Amino acid sequence: MPQIIPIKELKNTSEISELCHKTEGPIFITKNGYGDMAIMSMEIYENMIRQLVMYQDLELSAGQAEERQVRDARKSLAEMRAKYGI
Repeated sequence: MPQIIPIKELKNTSEISELCHKTEGPIFITKNGYGDMAIMSMEIYENMIRQLVMYQDLELSAGQAEERQVRDARKSLAEMRAKYGI
């Protein structure tokens, strides 16, 4: 379940920081009852960006496969593992 807090609680920076590190996703900040921002720990942010880049690479690879621009799978997997630390 997502964490949602009002913007006035951002004054408690150490508590917000602790909550960001305990939560495995973004914390949604509301202003006047409406969604305004999302915050998260650097670790969660970096993991999300890494996943996004990986999905973009997979989409590119799928397009290349459709166009018959293929190469050795073992070499490609080894490069992906090295790139994403898998």
